[in-house]
Amino acid sequence: MDYPELLKAREAATYLRYKESTIRAWILDRRIPYVKLGGKVLLRRSDLDALIAKSVVPAKAEMN
Repeated sequence: MDYPELLKAREAATYLRYKESTIRAWILDRRIPYVKLGGKVLLRRSDLDALIAKSVVPAKAEMN
């Protein structure tokens, strides 16, 4: 069965436009949540989206 919500580190790196080594370092440091199934480490796309949302810097309000 295929779970499109679960990504390998390489796929997550492509999704976030980071190096795979950065994603693996984040996993080792537990900076991002991950799923471990049968020895495989997988990342949920929703967790990656939450990381993006949390990292948004809002624009300044225009001053008139």
